[in-house]
Amino acid sequence: MTTPLQSPLSLPAFDLSAERGFLPATDPLDRLPDEPIMNQIATQLPKLLTARQFRRCIQDRPDIMGAVADDWGLDIFRSAMRTLSFAGHAYVWEDPDHPATTLPAGIALPWHQIAQQLGRPPVLSYASYALHNWRRLDPQKPIALGNILLLQNFLGGLDEEWFVLIHVDIEAKAGPGLQGLVDAQNAALEDEPETVLAGLQALAAAQEAMRETLLRMPERCDPYIYYNRVRPYIHGWKNSPALPQGLIYEGIADYAGRPQQFRGETGSQSSIVPSLDAGLGVLHADDPLTQYLVEMRDYMPPRHRAFLSALEARVDAQQRPLLYGYVRDRQATNQRLWKAFCACVDLLAQFRDIHVGYAERYIFRQHQSHASNPTAVGTGGTPFMPYLTKHLEETKRLVQG
Repeated sequence: MTTPLQSPLSLPAFDLSAERGFLPATDPLDRLPDEPIMNQIATQLPKLLTARQFRRCIQDRPDIMGAVADDWGLDIFRSAMRTLSFAGHAYVWEDPDHPATTLPAGIALPWHQIAQQLGRPPVLSYASYALHNWRRLDPQKPIALGNILLLQNFLGGLDEEWFVLIHVDIEAKAGPGLQGLVDAQNAALEDEPETVLAGLQALAAAQEAMRETLLRMPERCDPYIYYNRVRPYIHGWKNSPALPQGLIYEGIADYAGRPQQFRGETGSQSSIVPSLDAGLGVLHADDPLTQYLVEMRDYMPPRHRAFLSALEARVDAQQRPLLYGYVRDRQATNQRLWKAFCACVDLLAQFRDIHVGYAERYIFRQHQSHASNPTAVGTGGTPFMPYLTKHLEETKRLVQG
């Protein structure tokens, strides 16, 4: 009898694909059907934010969106979540010295309703900032730098556009690697070493492509511009020195007028690195960042969270991570398999190492001018430098000794 843990994993079962990874199966909608006011606000948001007139615009137009319909469909819900998330953060952070402590019902009510439909909190998360925020110049060409643009910006400009598009490109390049990881996991269950090897090689090829894209970040995203013009708007209101009590969402009965605390948008809400950790068997000793990363799953699309849980549940008879246990037991007899596995772990460490360097250069070394944009705390609201380095060392340690 086959148990669930012995059943083969399948990307489509979690709304994933080898072609797109965690990106949506269809290109995101660029506009909301039958919502002219909301579409106009989305278009004008960068200009209004630059003039610091966005709050006034929202206050002058309390009914910015019609009724939320349960039968809208996933694409419309995602598009609405994107627009409302940018609008909500623009409203709160328009003036960095005086962030709004209350969000008007015109934004708060539909944002809360749509967030419930999507299984995520009403705050800007990585899914709305990156996964569901792009379009292709040529629909016949790949989802890749040079053929993608953002659908929504805060201020706009080269640095903001490039920063987010780097993430979108990495997500697309991860797709074949996720398929390779799943293939290797399934083959380990069936004791098919050559198929495990092929899966690991596919994963490594994808990781190399992801690394090369990440290395391109400095080409068009300057650290000073990122810190001072891009980062301020993606902060949330949990562990926020500027909003220590959180944010009041007007008109939401569930909140009863009490301030709510939600984390800000962060790349830690991407499912790629957690999937590689889970699939390869990289374990992290408990620390504040580990706890924070578990919390970040609440901000991921539900099916992505389910995929991570499915990977983590795959263990062998000795309760070791399945793939790690399989290749470790064959280290002496199948060096090609072990080397392929080590290459994947090394590429994951390289990716982390590049990210640590960027965190230091783009955030930690910058000059803090507002309490709302701290250099020692990530946009999710936690200290990051010592723990990012620790997680890098724990990745390397998996295949040492």
